[in-house]
Amino acid sequence: METLVDKGLVKHIGVANFPVMLLHDMLSYARIPPSVNQVEIHPYNQQSELLAYCKSRNITVQAYSPLGTPGYKEDGEPNVLSDPVLKEIADARRISVAQLCIVWSLQRGCHVVAKSSDKRHMEENLEVSVVSAVDGNYGHRFASMALTEDGDGANGAESSSSLVLSEDEM
Repeated sequence: METLVDKGLVKHIGVANFPVMLLHDMLSYARIPPSVNQVEIHPYNQQSELLAYCKSRNITVQAYSPLGTPGYKEDGEPNVLSDPVLKEIADARRISVAQLCIVWSLQRGCHVVAKSSDKRHMEENLEVSVVSAVDGNYGHRFASMALTEDGDGANGAESSSSLVLSEDEM
């Protein structure tokens, strides 16, 4: 991969599913460090140590499956989208659990890839307008969400398809 960068065929190197130990090993000999590590991250799989490690080494974390993996779970296993605590928090903000999970990942500094083949879900995922807010009831940071395109979203936020946080919003 480093040769491809040297030849100008790619600009950056990315890895997927690298835990801290593999990243640490790779960084001990790599001439060009990876710029991104794509890993599964959602409220049931938080990967806090990995996020901290990547942040300390300037490696972007791309979160895939931010809504969990309901299609790959065994009977009786919990489901992120039907979690009662997440539903209570989302309902209090008049947003969906999916939007809450996307905002949660963004506020942790991740770039988010939310897969959907349903047009309505895709549009809902893009309605996330990130505005940092402290949640007084739960002690967690969440974002205000835009719920409509006409600016009538929660907390008066305007609708946006931007899924990027600035450093001062984190």
